[in-house]
Amino acid sequence: MNIVMTIAGSDSSGGAGIQADLKTFQELGVYGTTVITALTAQNTLGVSSIFPATPDFIQAQMEAVFADLSVTALKTGMLFSADIIDSVAEVLQQMDVQLVVDPVMIAKGGASLLQQEAVEALKTKLIPLATVLTPNIPEAEVLTGRMISTPADIQGAAEEILQLGVQCVVMKGGHLEGEDAVDTVFLQDDSTFSLSSERIQTRHTHGTGCTFSAAVTAFLGKGYAVRDAIIEAKRFIQAAIENSLNIGNGNGPTNHFAYKQVSAKSEVQLVETT
Repeated sequence: MNIVMTIAGSDSSGGAGIQADLKTFQELGVYGTTVITALTAQNTLGVSSIFPATPDFIQAQMEAVFADLSVTALKTGMLFSADIIDSVAEVLQQMDVQLVVDPVMIAKGGASLLQQEAVEALKTKLIPLATVLTPNIPEAEVLTGRMISTPADIQGAAEEILQLGVQCVVMKGGHLEGEDAVDTVFLQDDSTFSLSSERIQTRHTHGTGCTFSAAVTAFLGKGYAVRDAIIEAKRFIQAAIENSLNIGNGNGPTNHFAYKQVSAKSEVQLVETT
């Protein structure tokens, strides 16, 4: 059994965070363990309250799992504060495990999920340990201080992020204009490729970043190469968006069950750029 971990916040509506990660792990056939960094009171309309765990308790959760179970890949999601990032990085520095960092900063409804002073800790403490980083465009803009609206902007931001030490950056293009949703992947060996899929007109996209990064983690945990894990994770999230559950009065969750339920794999076009 392949064992993976998510270090993230709890979403009481079940569409993002720990809950989305565990659903994704289950669907992809890996055993999911959890470290809860914060509790949130939220629904599809937004986040109304956040209750962070203490850094010591977060470390205690990590150490308890690592002392007993052989985790091969893990992801981080909502980390909220610099102190929490420091505590997570302190433990991970001692581990030999593939790390996916989803730099969760803002909820779909606009609530801040990462304190401003935590951004520097994310850049200096956690991202250098990562195998894969999965920022959307607004998150990449915060990490680099750049405005991003063109392919040249994306490349420049990715090159800057790679200098932080991460092995691979997936620049998710869902926030950009265009008929298709195009994610561009940059690796330390200077290779680049893009993954294009049909842009679905839907408001039910709550938890897409969590779900995508959890899928990458699951495939890495199953032994996939980084490139193949990202490609298959793109298919997973595309199916989840295409086959909406239509839950809630706001930004509803994606459909974590769709990857297995649909008769054909969601169409994702791979384009080699270098």
